Amino acid sequence: MKRKLAAVAVLSATTLLTGVIQVSGTAAQASPAPALQAQAAGQHAAVLAVADGQSGPLAQALALGEQERLVAKDAVVDQDGTRHLRFERTFAGLPVLGGDLVVHQKADGSVKAVNKAVGTRLSLPSPTPRIPADKAAEDAAGAVRATVGVTLDADESPLADVHRTGAAELVVWATDGNPRLAYRTTVEGVRADGTPSSQVLVTDAANGAVLSTHEKVKTAAGTGKGVFVGQVPLTTTQSGSTFALKDASRGGQSTTDMKNGTSGGGSLFANRSNSFGDGTVGNRESAAVDAQFGAATTWDFYKSTFGRNGIRNDGVGATSRVHYGSNYVNAFWNDDCFCMTYGDGSGNTHPLTELDVAGHEMTHGVTAATANLNYSGESGGLNEATSDIFGTMVEFYANLPSNPPNYWLGELINLRGDGKPLRYLDQPSRDGKSADYWSAEVGDQDVHFSSGVANHFFYLLAEGSGAKTINGFDYDSPTYDGSTLTGIGRDKAAQIWYRALTVYFTSTTDYAGARTGTLSAAADLYGADSAEYNAVAAAWTAVNVN
Repeated sequence: MKRKLAAVAVLSATTLLTGVIQVSGTAAQASPAPALQAQAAGQHAAVLAVADGQSGPLAQALALGEQERLVAKDAVVDQDGTRHLRFERTFAGLPVLGGDLVVHQKADGSVKAVNKAVGTRLSLPSPTPRIPADKAAEDAAGAVRATVGVTLDADESPLADVHRTGAAELVVWATDGNPRLAYRTTVEGVRADGTPSSQVLVTDAANGAVLSTHEKVKTAAGTGKGVFVGQVPLTTTQSGSTFALKDASRGGQSTTDMKNGTSGGGSLFANRSNSFGDGTVGNRESAAVDAQFGAATTWDFYKSTFGRNGIRNDGVGATSRVHYGSNYVNAFWNDDCFCMTYGDGSGNTHPLTELDVAGHEMTHGVTAATANLNYSGESGGLNEATSDIFGTMVEFYANLPSNPPNYWLGELINLRGDGKPLRYLDQPSRDGKSADYWSAEVGDQDVHFSSGVANHFFYLLAEGSGAKTINGFDYDSPTYDGSTLTGIGRDKAAQIWYRALTVYFTSTTDYAGARTGTLSAAADLYGADSAEYNAVAAAWTAVNVN
């Protein structure tokens, strides 16, 4: 008996690669899955479930090994039914680091293309001797302790102490294209300036060699000049006669007072007047207003600009914690607590609650939920640039008179004590360290400085090259090849970068891959023959990415 199967049913490899289903020797066209079509109505969980249902057939279609499995992480569906399914990979039940991929399907279920972090089929050397897990954990802690007191980055406080080491988890390391068993261990501690540290180390299971380190707590160091947002509206929650800084309209995001402590979640800000802060640092609520408004604006920017429902696209709001530590001159995002944290700065009188800092740090959460760009090498530079780009866009979205939007990061927190911004998108080298253009050595730089290549690309794409004044700020952006560029506008540039991040980038994307991904995004949005597509190509060439 002949019958048509839905695209989420059992599909053969031929189906997924050609768009037809082989049933009893006949071919039937695949139907778009209803759950996929429902994403426009916000059914992200349903879309993800559909992607998970396709993981087995897709693994077969991609000729993965018998011990390899795909686990759905994210899914994006275009208006025409085209879907982009993001998967993590396991091998014999073990997580594969660098095994992530994105499958691009037509509406009929056929595969258009696949973006892979590494080659398709995995195999491990045999035999695979390994050191005991407890020894691996000890070695990881030892490697971190060896850095106590050592300044590895001029803009990051050195590690002061290690106080806890988690159990070593057996994984497969495939990021470098040479798959092998490894251990992943989290070592927690604190930095000299009070910033918590949560370092993830991957070590070779055979010999203990460190393969990768990744600091999960993302920081934006600096001192501030006070409260930034001025008089702004806030959405609060009433309970009896009390009003709290908790916003049910944005996933329950809230702001708490750490009371200059460093542990716990803090106390929710609440009062009876429903009016918070007075704009002075002497009023503890003033910094909370900055933080709550920053979280709300970041939420609104992503939702109105991209249709994204919160940082993880799951409708859940983050917590903002203010008054963290004493004389703490940092701010950071931490995925573990799903929270944004701000110090009070030098003398506890300069809270680091500037709007573009908030947008930057919370965008790290968006990146973690999508491409999850590795925080090292060129991928790390792209990770940081993504936060700089969208932190800037959050500032433009708010368009506050008290904090006029511009293409500079942290211009109000006076990081270096000279009144200058932390970073410049128009000419990154103005900070004395960042790269304006790509070179073979750029991946060896600290990720905050290798980000300059992508930051410069974005500015050139949005605004073009040369001297100009935008919103009262003066810029003069050069090009590597001496070309003269005309921008397509920041809104189109942001759409292209977001689509590349969520649909084409993987954990190991480098600058060459970013060029390819943004060109694909521009073609999707505006056409392969469009002025926008050509502008993307020209802007990458202008920063020496060809």
